[in-house]
Amino acid sequence: MSAFRELLDHPEVEEVCVLRGHERDHRLGFMAYHGGGLEEMTEVIAQAAAERAGVSYYGVHQPTGMERHIPSIEVSPEHSDQLRSFVDHVHCVITIHGFGRWGFFSSLLVGGRHRDLAEHVGQHLRDHLPAYDIVTDIDRIPKDLRGMHPRNPVNLPPHAGVQIELPPRVRGSSPLWWDWEGPGLTPHTESLVSALALAASTWSP
Repeated sequence: MSAFRELLDHPEVEEVCVLRGHERDHRLGFMAYHGGGLEEMTEVIAQAAAERAGVSYYGVHQPTGMERHIPSIEVSPEHSDQLRSFVDHVHCVITIHGFGRWGFFSSLLVGGRHRDLAEHVGQHLRDHLPAYDIVTDIDRIPKDLRGMHPRNPVNLPPHAGVQIELPPRVRGSSPLWWDWEGPGLTPHTESLVSALALAASTWSP
């Protein structure tokens, strides 16, 4: 049995698939398959953006305290009917990941093979998050964070997609927000969701 299938079979892991859009639409979706306890807030951000834009969503949400990392190239529709239905439904995708790396704590890395969509999303991120470095130049993104492998789920839909790596600050999970009590998301995270939803709802191939 694959490690991905074993993860999905864990009783506390939630697999979520919401399909939106009709056959005539250019169907876009959001993914966050490292969500929950692993890459915190990625599933919250992706779900919120998908709901606001009226597009599809697929996520794997681990419980708090669980940090089981399945490499992206092992997250395969072969082992999940829900992921297969998502990949078959959408035309392109925006995948949300979290990372933390020295020298990139104020950088949002916009990888994936759909570079036109990457530039479109990147411009909306710049408009909404002027304090961050929005990196769409693929050569500036560390190779292991580029999301260019053909087996990466971001590249499985017909038109591939965009992989966004988010540092802790913009996800609202850094010490910067130690005294944030809400309501709702932190201001930076709210701006991020607004940018992603607008990018998704205005995308035209």
